[in-house]
Amino acid sequence: MLRWLIGGGREPQGLAEKSPLQTIGEEQTQNPYTELLVLKAHHDIVRFLVRLDDCRFASAGDDGLVVIWNAQTGEKLLELNGHTQKITAITTIPSLEACEEKNQLILTASADRTVIISLNLEESEIAVLWNCDSGRQVQKISCFQSTVKCLTVLQRLDVWLSGGNDLCVWNRKLDLLCKTSHLSDTGISALIEIPKNCVVAAVGKELIIFRLVAPTEGSLEWDILEVKRLLDHQDNILSLANVNDLNFVTGSHVGELIIWNILDWTVQACERNFWDPSPQLDTQQEIKLCQKPNDISIHHFTWDEENVFAAVGRGLYVYNLQMKRVTACQKTAHDSVVLHVARLPDRQLISCSEDGSVRIWELREKPQLAAEPVPTGFFNMWGFGRVNKQASQPVKKQQENATSCLLELVGDLIGHSSSVEMFLYFEDHGLVTCSADHLIILWKNGERESGLRSLKLFQKLEENGDLHLAV
Repeated sequence: MLRWLIGGGREPQGLAEKSPLQTIGEEQTQNPYTELLVLKAHHDIVRFLVRLDDCRFASAGDDGLVVIWNAQTGEKLLELNGHTQKITAITTIPSLEACEEKNQLILTASADRTVIISLNLEESEIAVLWNCDSGRQVQKISCFQSTVKCLTVLQRLDVWLSGGNDLCVWNRKLDLLCKTSHLSDTGISALIEIPKNCVVAAVGKELIIFRLVAPTEGSLEWDILEVKRLLDHQDNILSLANVNDLNFVTGSHVGELIIWNILDWTVQACERNFWDPSPQLDTQQEIKLCQKPNDISIHHFTWDEENVFAAVGRGLYVYNLQMKRVTACQKTAHDSVVLHVARLPDRQLISCSEDGSVRIWELREKPQLAAEPVPTGFFNMWGFGRVNKQASQPVKKQQENATSCLLELVGDLIGHSSSVEMFLYFEDHGLVTCSADHLIILWKNGERESGLRSLKLFQKLEENGDLHLAV
């Protein structure tokens, strides 16, 4: 298989035996994605995929290109050329002419540089607004003083935000409305919207709450105010996401997962022990503490009504919001770091990794173990058969904290030869993955595609009158 031939280091032998990589045979009966289309247009790493509507998506990467594709046929619809260096962020906003979903604009930020002849050379990053129906470049701005790492659209306020070494607020016409002062040389790594006209920005190991002040009768200008700094993380924050109307979640480089109240910004729950959600009585298990920091970094989240699904190092963890603990895990889901995770229908997850693999998992309930029978008879009368209460306490605590569900591997999609950066799921058209091998792969439901081909053939025969002859 390709993922065994590419990079991706292996664990020390002793640890690998404790957390073996789960494998699946060629007969993947629960994996519907048995056909694939390889899409070629990029000349460098493809890092971003963004959904435009039910049948179109855009790809972008280190070659500076934005390509629009048909998700059903794999046809390349448009190629947008405007950047000269890698694209660092991409999002969509409604068009000025109409707010219909299929008539969206694509906003991209890039590491394009212009050299200014002065005593101090500064880099000027460029943002471009595209019309994804015509491929027309709507407008370009180049007044950023640092790389823009994230873009967020606030539709309710009809503005969008760019995060770099500072935070800027723009309108649809790309007019700069207001900005913060210089925040950090490391820059804003992630940005989300929360209630009360506020946003949360991840800057290093800090979370900064900003409030946007819209124009009023007394003041005709926009403003952005720093409200609070949250300092609960011990290392750089890598992932930030809204979970529901009550909470948002953050994950750090050293494996800290924190659930926050979205209204008062207080910590609701915290998980720092992802390598071992169920306590082990064997002290030799402490070998896990010798892992490299990257092995416990939280790179991505997805969620549903009950759980947060976290990509932690090479593993996948299911954190139950009500129980406030890990209820399922696959410590070694991939050979290398998991970069992206998303939910599929029917309690399934999909994950992709630096090892080039894409894997599908199903969340299942663990079978309940039968209760241990209570000793009876002569010996029990005198206490010989009773279990020592103190000795049973660690076992009882272990059972309470043990995972109650399991992640079962049901599909292994082999096609990429290098790191798979992310993916999109289309209910009617399958999966789309992008990779450092410069390729995009459209994974199709084989049974569905076979049925569609048969239907098309039937219709063609009927149109030509050959169907009656065949009968």
